[in-house]
Amino acid sequence: MNSTLERSIVHMDLDTFFVSCERLIDSRLNNKPVLIGGTSDRGVVASCSYEARKYGVHSAMPMRMAKQLCPEAIVLRGNSGIYTKYSKLVTDVINDSVPLYEKSSIDEFYIDLTGMDKFFGCHQLASELRTKIIRETGLPISFGLSANKTVSKIATGEAKPNNELKINTGTEKFFLAPLSVRKIPMVGEKTYNTLCDLGIKRIQTVQEMPVNMMARVFGKSGTTIWKKANGIDNTPVIKYHERKSISTERTFDKDTTDVNKLKSIIVAMAENLIFQLRRGDKLTACVTFKIRYSDFQTYTKQKRIPYSSSDHSILPVVMELYKSLYQRRLLVRLIGVKFSHLVSGGHQINLFEDNDKILNLYQAMDKMRERYGDRAVIRASGMGAKSISRWNPFNGEPPPLLANRRR
Repeated sequence: MNSTLERSIVHMDLDTFFVSCERLIDSRLNNKPVLIGGTSDRGVVASCSYEARKYGVHSAMPMRMAKQLCPEAIVLRGNSGIYTKYSKLVTDVINDSVPLYEKSSIDEFYIDLTGMDKFFGCHQLASELRTKIIRETGLPISFGLSANKTVSKIATGEAKPNNELKINTGTEKFFLAPLSVRKIPMVGEKTYNTLCDLGIKRIQTVQEMPVNMMARVFGKSGTTIWKKANGIDNTPVIKYHERKSISTERTFDKDTTDVNKLKSIIVAMAENLIFQLRRGDKLTACVTFKIRYSDFQTYTKQKRIPYSSSDHSILPVVMELYKSLYQRRLLVRLIGVKFSHLVSGGHQINLFEDNDKILNLYQAMDKMRERYGDRAVIRASGMGAKSISRWNPFNGEPPPLLANRRR
């Protein structure tokens, strides 16, 4: 427990990240209400400036409603390629400056400065890093500093916009008490409504409740909410690896030149991997295709893409890489697909889709797969693949060993 008290965890979050990137490109957007997302009436708000929030606009709101609330807002389509580039610039600055960090999404970082106070003082070090990021990228960023991830993340929210806040060890409960229970990171709309129905609106009320009462109402997550409300969180900062990836390969029983069979299996493999991305709330920025011929000559090719977890964005890239590597008349022994440079971010960037029919389609397909299995909904072109792995790569379990695979 003592080591927990000595921890120094920083949570850094880029303020209205997509809007800030657009303002770097066009300064005429400064100090004006800006909405980013699908620009048609069927679109959804992916990000909005503080000027727009004053009108009650928030992310994930239908664009039509946002425009009604804030008619003078400037509406932009959004460019995930630009945001991917700026995210990497910030990551590079942090990577060069601290010993241990975790990139938890495209615009959010946890940094472990435990032990660094012997040299400079953790708050000073975090402040200098924030100044460096602002100076080198031009992007506004806020941070919270405390003994753990939960309190630091909530502190960042209170520090915004473009500021910093330190919560001294021992004062966590006092800091959290007056805040809304909605500020607890894992409390979503449904849990918040249930808490409100119980008359629980402030974190202090949760602090004063017996933990077993929370567990009775919410199960295991009730205990976690109670701990977070009391400023208890021992979760470690897990080092971010640029090459974090998921992949799948298929070795054929019999080497083949059947183009239709190859395409069918590639589509099925890629489609399944993309579903695993969405299920794990991940986005990929790099697609790799691998092919091995009967003489064991192996070729791989990769392509960087804007962060995505959409079939219609990633599948064409996979097929493009396959076509550029495939040599006709040579027997194929193995094919593989890999997605790397993963970050958390679910539908965040996919909200740029003008057509929310596509988003609704993915959500409906994914629900059916969760309920009836990964192959419950598949593209007709992928039906030739009989056995695609059904494991979840983001649940901490190792992949299953498949004794044999057919076709």
